[in-house]
Amino acid sequence: MAKYQASDIQILEGLDAVRMRPGMYIGSTGSRGLHHLIWEIVDNAIDEAMNGYASEITVTLKKDDSCEVSDNGRGIPVDIHPQLGVSAVEVVYTQLHAGGKFDNKSYAYSGGLHGVGASVVNALSEWLVVDVFQDFSHYQQRFESVEDKKTGKIISGHPVAPLTKIGNTRKRGTTVCFKPDPRVFEETTFNGDQVRRRIRELAYLNQGVSFRFTDDRIKDPDKRTVEYKYDGGIADFVTYLNADKNGIGDVILLEGKKEGTMLRVAIQYTDSYTENIFSFVNNIPTGEGGTHETGFKAAVTKVFNDYARRLGALKEKDNNLSGEDFREGMTAVIACSVQKPQFEGQTKGRLGNTEVRPIVEAIVTEQLALYLENLKHQDLGQRIIEKAVQAARVREAARKARDVARQKNQLEAAPLVGKLSSCTGRDASKNELFIVEGDSAGGSAKQGRDRRFQAILPLRGKPLNVEKKRIDQVLANEEFRSVITALGTGIGEDFDLSSLKYNRVIILSDADQDGAHIRAILLTFFFRYMRELVAEGHVFIGMPPLYKCQKGTNVIYSYDDRELDAAIKKIGKGYTLQRYKGLGEMNPEQLWETTMNPEYRKLVQVTLEDAPEAERLVTVLMGDKVDPRREYISQHANFNREDKFIERVEIGGEGH
Repeated sequence: MAKYQASDIQILEGLDAVRMRPGMYIGSTGSRGLHHLIWEIVDNAIDEAMNGYASEITVTLKKDDSCEVSDNGRGIPVDIHPQLGVSAVEVVYTQLHAGGKFDNKSYAYSGGLHGVGASVVNALSEWLVVDVFQDFSHYQQRFESVEDKKTGKIISGHPVAPLTKIGNTRKRGTTVCFKPDPRVFEETTFNGDQVRRRIRELAYLNQGVSFRFTDDRIKDPDKRTVEYKYDGGIADFVTYLNADKNGIGDVILLEGKKEGTMLRVAIQYTDSYTENIFSFVNNIPTGEGGTHETGFKAAVTKVFNDYARRLGALKEKDNNLSGEDFREGMTAVIACSVQKPQFEGQTKGRLGNTEVRPIVEAIVTEQLALYLENLKHQDLGQRIIEKAVQAARVREAARKARDVARQKNQLEAAPLVGKLSSCTGRDASKNELFIVEGDSAGGSAKQGRDRRFQAILPLRGKPLNVEKKRIDQVLANEEFRSVITALGTGIGEDFDLSSLKYNRVIILSDADQDGAHIRAILLTFFFRYMRELVAEGHVFIGMPPLYKCQKGTNVIYSYDDRELDAAIKKIGKGYTLQRYKGLGEMNPEQLWETTMNPEYRKLVQVTLEDAPEAERLVTVLMGDKVDPRREYISQHANFNREDKFIERVEIGGEGH
């Protein structure tokens, strides 16, 4: 047995820890982590704006894959740090836990209190340049991640020279330009659309602050730069989210401050059947919710139940309606500013401050009650109560439908008899479920699969478009009942991801219009009723080949026209070409070889990077309004490019 001794203990100094384990600080070294670098720097600029020191923020994506972020705030301090003997700029960008946000003196509200944002970006960049414009002077410092020629070790974020004054200026603020290091990241090219959408979101959240985004990689100069400034703030945000829905009344705006916590809430009801709550703490999206959301929901439930009793919609003997009933059709944006936020993890997905819940609950209770007491809002209040009462009736019908489904499940999963071909493996983390279009393709998939870990569920008809359908209508659809039963997670309020029977849920449909429609319907269903399934990366799209190019025994499958051109050049003259119209044209061996074999297949993972934008697009593309859908398709339809929802394509080699 090898000895374990003191010399085996590694001590990581400076920024080495970031370089060694970047995922601990930015989540991943993929696309998500790459873009996280931008937001760490932008957060610093927004902190200046949140505290009243800046009014303009600019983000520029450059042709060399670098990114520049500028603000017109106070500028990072340039004087010498009393303890370390170097400029404050150098301290901020080279010391992990250094910053002005550990107390409330310099910043009352801040997105990051860990003091690692700027230094992490520096550690994971090939180079980084900071320009400070302060007191009519222009200062600059450059940092580089260089290789030690003796040891071969990368020295992260090393200052090339001390902070230097390079001229005079009337400008003020800070400009940071950095280039992600390809030695760290799987890819170093920023997604311009993704960055633009987040900047627009930040403009909504920071009322009156001007944001400018420029993508120098765009050839058309008229489309290169966009500016966002919203004087209506989050009220404008809700209006934007509901633009293609039928709104019920005006946007309700609630504001208040209590014990150092500031709260802004914008609410609007629509005639849809789903709730959409988007929450933020100090501009950071809290997609996993937290104590602020809990307080908001509790207040809404209490206030509306009291209001329903005053109106006589609920009698003394009636039970209170559930919060879910009052949130049906609600679109809400919650913007909370907390002096010392406690996020669960560095990626900040959930707010953990226990003291925030009663504060939010108190503010919303007071402000919403005052709103409803105003006679001008009586009609809207009555319409909300009527909608909630109807939602309660539907919820009870859905509960009974679920109970019936559970009883059927106990009878050997009756809805799935003759449909689901299960796998023999019992390890859910390794198992896959293919949802296949039609009995013909289902038959080939059943024969061609590896039954040890692959299950097949054929759909015998086109599922219901669940957009604008109530949950009881969804549960009445046989195809969706089969999907729900097969996955084992339940649906809606009963959804439990820990009960998922298959780690990968793979939609496998024909490469035609009907197949695309089925994919869209299934994705809409997962988004509306099993959103966590998508958010946690369990949903994939199978990519069947479009062409089979053969010459003798040499066979090349192609998945698009570009691959076909390359295949034809490679295989040479004298080939035969087959165009697959559907999965049913493939025999089991071909289907396994091209589409199901983990070693060679292509899978597209569906992710949820931008929940508000996803909500809007689902409404546009799957809702009942034709004009917005026609306009979107006319502007964006380009069948020669990859869809924006694709995070990554797995090409063989993944474990199963």
